[in-house]
Amino acid sequence: MKVALIIENSQAAKNAVVHEALASVVEPIGHTVFNYGMYTPEDKASLTYPMNGLLAGILLNSGAADFVVTGCGTGMGSMLACNAMPGVLCGLLIDPTDAFLFNQINAGNCIAMPYAKGFGWAAELNLADCYRKLFENEPGAGYPRERATFMAANRVVLSNLKSVTCHDMLTVLRNVDQDLLRAAIAGEKFTEYFYPNSQDEAMSDFLRSL
Repeated sequence: MKVALIIENSQAAKNAVVHEALASVVEPIGHTVFNYGMYTPEDKASLTYPMNGLLAGILLNSGAADFVVTGCGTGMGSMLACNAMPGVLCGLLIDPTDAFLFNQINAGNCIAMPYAKGFGWAAELNLADCYRKLFENEPGAGYPRERATFMAANRVVLSNLKSVTCHDMLTVLRNVDQDLLRAAIAGEKFTEYFYPNSQDEAMSDFLRSL
């Protein structure tokens, strides 16, 4: 699984802590982390939480990533921005129980976490515990197990609903504010990570043209 990490400007100083916690959990079980930044508050390319959502939409809809880990001060802004994108089902995770239930019930492809609110002593331990509950269990198994069938049916209903209420991602890219889009893909590692992993030529060609 290709796991993308995205962090916006207000929490950029915590990139290394979050990246280390994520990589320590997912890489030993065979996944690869692609850190799209921001890396430091001084980065030339600055991401805001709306850009987090746009970038998550690009990565997931192109196949450049299978799962996105993002967040902001409270996690809520990034969660809302991600859920505005087609094909993105993002949950707000604060603790390992959230992570377990999101994995088992919702089986989404994106999470947002708070990297300021409640981010104190031993925060890195909470991050790692959340990632374990999220990535070490088979998604969609259901909780409680006897309701797994109903939960799976609701996931299909939600996916179908989103396909009706959202444009496809290429249409989003063509119609979104182009300056916002350029800023969202301006990170120093975007070209290195995205184009070799993207499975959508039309999206790749459009982004190259900007």
